[in-house]
Amino acid sequence: MSDRFDIIKTPLQGLQLIQRVPLGDSRGYLERMFCQSDFAELLQEQTIAQVNHTLTEITGTVRGLHFQHPPYAETKFVMCLKGEVYDIAVDVRADSSTFLQWHGEILSAANHKTLLIPEGFAHGFQTLTEDCEMLYFHTAPYHSNSEAALNALDPKLAIAWPLQVTEQSTRDKQHPMINPDFHGVAL
Repeated sequence: MSDRFDIIKTPLQGLQLIQRVPLGDSRGYLERMFCQSDFAELLQEQTIAQVNHTLTEITGTVRGLHFQHPPYAETKFVMCLKGEVYDIAVDVRADSSTFLQWHGEILSAANHKTLLIPEGFAHGFQTLTEDCEMLYFHTAPYHSNSEAALNALDPKLAIAWPLQVTEQSTRDKQHPMINPDFHGVAL
């Protein structure tokens, strides 16, 4: 690992918080967002297949909780480039001791944090400010037939969203609540 990143474990196995370390002077700073060689051990021979950028304009908006089934299961590096979000990962790995447990982190342009979300986790976030821009690095491309989601307001998950939920897409509102037939993702 380089001196550009500090890796912090979370209570959920495999879910990592990455503290980016900008190098700065009187002109500003340079910040490394990703480096294949620095993250080789975490990626275990995976490579980045897709990069996405989002803008969410309204404070309190919730996006997610999305994931993909194998063979398109993906590891994600998620960071906030503008504004501040409460970023959530939910363990949906069928054989995990933390199945359906969630962990949240505040990601912002100011705190230089990235959440490394491994395969087998659903992901979503709530905007804490207006005009939040997020950047995602994915190890698998989007594949609509492999897509799945949890309902971000499911009482069984009991996610403690910091703000009242003001906006959700029609699609995200329609994601099903967890039922007894949901056994997670087999990786």
